[in-house]
Amino acid sequence: MSEQQTCLSDEKGIGFFERYLTVWVGLCIVAGIALGKVAPGIAKSLDGMAIYVNEAPVISIPIAICLFFMMYPIMVKIDFGEVVKAGKSIRPVGLTLFINWAIKPFTMYAIASFFLGTLFLGFIGPDAVDYVKAPLGSNLEVGATYGAGEVVLVDGVKVLKVPLWRSYLAGCILLGIAPCTAMVLVWGFLAKGSDGHTLVMVAINSLTMLVLYGVLGGLLLGVGQLPVPWQALLLSIGVYVALPLIAGYLSRKWVIAAKGEVWFREKFLHYLTPVTITALLATLVLLFSFKGETIVENPLTILWIAIPLTIQTLVIFALGYVISKALGFTYESAAPTAMIGASNHFEVAIATSTMLYGLSSGAALATVVGVLIEVPLMLALVKFCLKTRGWFVSETSGAALEAIPVTPDGEPIH
Repeated sequence: MSEQQTCLSDEKGIGFFERYLTVWVGLCIVAGIALGKVAPGIAKSLDGMAIYVNEAPVISIPIAICLFFMMYPIMVKIDFGEVVKAGKSIRPVGLTLFINWAIKPFTMYAIASFFLGTLFLGFIGPDAVDYVKAPLGSNLEVGATYGAGEVVLVDGVKVLKVPLWRSYLAGCILLGIAPCTAMVLVWGFLAKGSDGHTLVMVAINSLTMLVLYGVLGGLLLGVGQLPVPWQALLLSIGVYVALPLIAGYLSRKWVIAAKGEVWFREKFLHYLTPVTITALLATLVLLFSFKGETIVENPLTILWIAIPLTIQTLVIFALGYVISKALGFTYESAAPTAMIGASNHFEVAIATSTMLYGLSSGAALATVVGVLIEVPLMLALVKFCLKTRGWFVSETSGAALEAIPVTPDGEPIH
């Protein structure tokens, strides 16, 4: 395959918004910082439109609306009828679930703790603090301790003062317990993996997330001395996962019944394509309007967060790819198995960190850094998969491809 053909193939598999997601995020950083400097009251006023519980702002209404539209287009694409096909690929699905829920959350905690809490602590600032939302459902008095934080009053509102690096760690944890369920369909397609297998894993991961996201989140955030009450995590899962999941399932069923599956795929989904990214970018502008001062004062902050996130991604991908090879998976199963663990469901992570800790928290900033590195890193891994697919047995031929020479793009030479 020529370079031109490869580019055309890539452009067919990934939309305009998704292809340049890193560029849009970069522009959001600039726009958010500018907004924070020029009109700091606008973002704060919008964030003040919130639902309060025990004097704590629990759900920002503008952000909740943005995040619903961020999640809904993802959920409506899932055909849960495909889950029954998982029985034909038990081992790849089992490996994916094992890596996503038994390994990835803990490696993320270990890697992020080492870099943020030890190696980069001097750069971040051992005494630097962050002010996050008071714990949902708690009724702590000013001066009380909660994990590694202390309850203080800021503008008449109770908030928790915590070490800044722990706030960044919380965002990394929320990314680590959120395996990708949407963009991995794009990565799998570009890597020429099995679309059916990828869809099955996406559906199962979405359902598994409803149960394990809150469990692991509560455990690891507590270990990181930034605990959150269970009701807060359950509420975040209900608002940001279960609600769009139910809305997506019902509307998908209704649209297909009324218009047919062809219209649904070719028209309805086409209209929804930019919605997720647009909603995400609107959220990011607000986020960076709060964190702009931090970034301007210490622009290397993003780098300190990006390094452990990048290492985590590469470690998990390598683990999935190597184990897939050892277990004799076909390439079409191995590629999506490795990539679904390596990539993150950053929409859920951003939603949860925003709800739990606030739009201006270091935790929310850390999840945004996940978006910043996601696309270029995953595209690099797609190219790596294509170049190394000769290591695996092909599903189409049923024979080993190791002896077949390939081009630099991974195409077999005839």
